[in-house]
Amino acid sequence: MTALRRSAIEELQKIPEEKLGAVLQFITELAEEKTPEEKHWDLDQFVMPPTERGQDAERYVRMLRDNDRL
Repeated sequence: MTALRRSAIEELQKIPEEKLGAVLQFITELAEEKTPEEKHWDLDQFVMPPTERGQDAERYVRMLRDNDRL
């Protein structure tokens, strides 16, 4: 066991039991962290498909205003 690992274990032993979950979650995220080459963002998942309203927004807003006056 390296001195660094031993030091980390000693520090973990000082942490209160109720905070260990957060520490474990952080350690797990660090262990699973991908290199920049492995990171891939699928930006298409954030794009909403165009709707009829979105294609002609001004006409739609006018229709809403006209219907609101009734």
